[in-house]
Amino acid sequence: MRAYPPYTSKRKIQLVISNTPYTILARRKQLLLIRIAIALFIIIFIVVQLNVINYDFHPPSNTESSSNNNDTTQAILQSIPQVLHKYLKPRNNSQATNSSQATNNDRYQAINISDIQRSIERYNEYQTIINEDVFGPLQNDSIVIVVQVHKRITYLRHLIVSLAQAKDISKTLLIFSHDFYDEEINDLVQSIDFCKVMQIFYPFSIQTHPNEFPGTDPKDCKRDMKKEQAAIVKCQNADFPDLYGHYREASFTQTKNHWWWKANRVFDQLEVTRYHTGLMLFLEEDHYVAEDFLYLLKMMQLKAYELCSKCNVMSLGTYLKTFNYYTYNNNHKKEKALFGSFYGSSLSNNNNAFHSKNTQNHNSLSNGANLRANHVETTTTLTWAFQAVPTLYSVYQKVEVTPWISSKHNMGMAFNRSTWHQIKNCAKYFCSYDDYNWDWSLQHTSHQCLKKKLFAMVVRGPRVFHIGECGVHHKKNNCESNQVISKVQQVISVATKAGQLFPKNLMLTVASVVKKQKIRKGNGGWGDKRDHLLCLNMTLGVR
Repeated sequence: MRAYPPYTSKRKIQLVISNTPYTILARRKQLLLIRIAIALFIIIFIVVQLNVINYDFHPPSNTESSSNNNDTTQAILQSIPQVLHKYLKPRNNSQATNSSQATNNDRYQAINISDIQRSIERYNEYQTIINEDVFGPLQNDSIVIVVQVHKRITYLRHLIVSLAQAKDISKTLLIFSHDFYDEEINDLVQSIDFCKVMQIFYPFSIQTHPNEFPGTDPKDCKRDMKKEQAAIVKCQNADFPDLYGHYREASFTQTKNHWWWKANRVFDQLEVTRYHTGLMLFLEEDHYVAEDFLYLLKMMQLKAYELCSKCNVMSLGTYLKTFNYYTYNNNHKKEKALFGSFYGSSLSNNNNAFHSKNTQNHNSLSNGANLRANHVETTTTLTWAFQAVPTLYSVYQKVEVTPWISSKHNMGMAFNRSTWHQIKNCAKYFCSYDDYNWDWSLQHTSHQCLKKKLFAMVVRGPRVFHIGECGVHHKKNNCESNQVISKVQQVISVATKAGQLFPKNLMLTVASVVKKQKIRKGNGGWGDKRDHLLCLNMTLGVR
């Protein structure tokens, strides 16, 4: 018989823990210690993460920033012919930047305003043309380039360098229109030796009227003052707030007034342009041009004469910050081999190669203009990432005809006297429209008054670039221009090496039909009747 091990009974012994005050206190202490440990861990983790972030993303030291800036400066200088370096050297070889331009106001406070006014009057009266003895008189069908200048001299230097490298620049007249009198800027402009040059000065500037209209009068209403309060304190423009209840700011109204005065001046008041029939091309101090911009502008003028009788505006520029490499053809492998690392990076905006970041006849074009803006119904968010555009430039350079939209077609814009006279005849629409932007005002004028609306021929591959990082609409702590300028130079350099500039022909395309946009009310800033009257009176000037 099998033997079995003796049976033993297994009992579970239950331990009864009594909830005595001692055990409850011990448990609470244990929980408290655990919570403290967790809290300390979280705090230490956060501190470590913040240190890592600061380590990785701290602003560059002065030494690092200076080193990067020096590298960029050297790259810019290497891409520019040695003979043109003289335009980039500040007076006394001091390093001036756009961010330091605010000191100009302090510098000129010591100069008697009446002395500045007398100098301005002499410039405007004498209408001196520098280098006319070298390049001969202006031909009636030549292109006149008009540059609006405030006081950002660093940008202006680079614009001049880019102009100096343009083909046929010696055949043009370059007119600088200033709203700030600065001897260093004057010296720079007067040192230009590659074409005919003239300076004109806006006579109603804030600089020459610091404590009275068109500047800021102490008796003016403050910008954000309520109309009821303005009526109580009896400030002198209390009855004229803008659409949004704000009162005028002289620094904003000056830009529109200056643009209108400049256009009247160059078309109707200068002796040198009395019989001029060609295009007037409008630029600004923070623009940069490709070397074939004049060549292409003339081709566009001829194309408009042949194929687009309603085109009365030429546009050479774009504000777009990124370009799409793949829009126009599929030869990706060939282009990638040719352009290497420039090919196909930092792309955005899908196949819309020419949308703006900001808010939109034969007889008029055979001869030329400019505008600038912030008006469009659609807004696209873009980043500053200029890249080379191998597919954007083709042998048959594409141009597009489309209704003129202020925010898309205002840069590097050209039109002639015929178009100007139509605009001037609608002066009251321009001068009374409650918007401090001249380009929005121009678009309003086109829609509401012109019998022949503004219709643009736009180059799809830009020849005028915007390099300004700071200005009326953009306030930044760092206004260093070198990074942007270097990127623009890369775009132009790659296109040049690939033989994409100076196209042999132009391919004309028509923009897809866009449903008619409802004209919105303006941006304000232009409600003061004094600005309306000043603007209107500018059209009364005679030669």
